[in-house]
This record gives sequence, C-alpha cells and structure tokens, in this order.
Amino acid sequence: MVARRRKRGPRGSRESLPSPPGYSAIPVKFSEKQLASHYLYVREHRVREGTQSVWPQKHTLFVLNVPPYCTEECLSRLLAPCGNIKSVELQKKPDLAEGSREPKSKFFHPKPVPGFQVAYVVFQKPSGVSAALTLKGPLLVSTDSHPMKSGVHKWISDYEESVFDPEALRVEVDTFMEAYDQKIAEEETKAKEEEGVPDEEGWVKVTRRGRRPVLPRTEAASLRVLEREKRKRARKELLNFYAWQHRETKMEHLAQLRKKFEEDKQRIELMRAQRKFRPY
Repeated sequence: MVARRRKRGPRGSRESLPSPPGYSAIPVKFSEKQLASHYLYVREHRVREGTQSVWPQKHTLFVLNVPPYCTEECLSRLLAPCGNIKSVELQKKPDLAEGSREPKSKFFHPKPVPGFQVAYVVFQKPSGVSAALTLKGPLLVSTDSHPMKSGVHKWISDYEESVFDPEALRVEVDTFMEAYDQKIAEEETKAKEEEGVPDEEGWVKVTRRGRRPVLPRTEAASLRVLEREKRKRARKELLNFYAWQHRETKMEHLAQLRKKFEEDKQRIELMRAQRKFRPY
C-alpha cells in the first residue's frame, strides 16, 4: 500500500493525494461520520501484446487497495454511476499468469483471509472504464439505503453464510462429477483413437489398452482363492483374541529363545573342549 502524504500549499491548502504511476485515486469513506478517507487506486487492465487474458481488454478496470469491508456488491454499487457492470471479482493478489481459470465454488474454495484486496471490474462498454478513471469522491460505502453490517451484526451474518445448504452442495457435487466423467470419457476416446497411430517422427504411443487382456479365472480357481482367504481370516480371528493370550504368547516366545540360547551355549562349550590341544 502506498504511503499517503498530504502536502500543504503556501496558504495551507491541501494538494491532491499522489497516486502510483499510471493509477487514479478515488476517495472512499465507510460512512458520513468518518472524517478520513480511504483511497482506491484504479487503472485500465492491460496485458502484454500477444498474451491472452480472461478479462476483456478495454472493458476491465483494475482496482488496488480495496478495504476488507468493501464487498463485491458494494464495489459494484460504488462504480455503477460509471456504466453498466457485467462482473466484479475480488482477489487476494493480482493474476500473474493469464489464461483459463476454473469457476469458483463457495463450498470447496475457502474464503481468503480478510485484508486489503484487488478487484477486477468488467464494464459492458469501454466508456465505463474511462468514467471510473475520472470519478470524484468521496464515495460512501454504507448509506441509509444500503447500510453495511458491522460489529456483532457482521459476525452473525458471516456465521450464517458459513452454514451451507445440503441440497445446494449436492447439486454442485453432482454437476462437478458429471463434468469430470465427461472429461474422462473424452480423454479415453481420444487415447483410443491415437493408439497405434505413429506421430510425425514415427513413434507409436503405447498405452495399457494395448496389452494382452488377462484371462479370467476359472470357477475352481476362484473357489480355491476364496477358501484360502477364509482360512487365513479364521486364523487371524482365533489367534490372540484376548489380551492375556497375547501376553502368554510373548512369554512363551521369550522362554523358547532363552532355552535355545542355553542350548547353543552348551554346544559351543562342547566344541571348544573337543578342539583343545593335548600333546601328551
């Protein structure tokens, strides 16, 4: 955020607030009672030549320093006098990589941490962007006709919005799964069409579909596998069913290890006695 410094003229008159290069400043107040103004910095959204952008050129206004209490609906109302607005989207930071973007979901995309954000405002006509660049203020966020919730009322509203509707969640999940199944089906169809067809360099793409299919099991083999799994499951269920059985098994195992250790020790002593050198 750019530091605000007000310069006074020779007679104490205040000059306009300096803006970042290429931006215009629009003063904003939360309500009429607020004395100090907050400033939005706006400019026309542009990208490098030859780069595709999800935001239409000459129709999009880029806004910096959007305060936390200013929502998308509020920003749309403040800029409505400039022209008809198609969409307003708030983001935590600007889009660095231009390209296709997935639609947002209120269920699976958590809300960003409250703080200063950036906004992309899309107007129906390019004249809306020009009018926004010359907009004068201060603009009021909370008015008598459009009051903004604050304090406990805002906390209650945020809590109510956090409780989702199960039916709406089900509809969105079904829509997502239908789109996902359609995408997988298209990929499989495309891979099947490209299978066995050499590319420009003569290479042939080999996939799992090109392998020899595995022969199904016979009924007798399936019955043997089921019987083997049944016996294994029965042994697991009967072995160490109680805790005291588990302790006794461990004690028996330790006793067997001690007995084997003593037997090995005696065997080693006997071998040493047989190898002893006796010249007389």
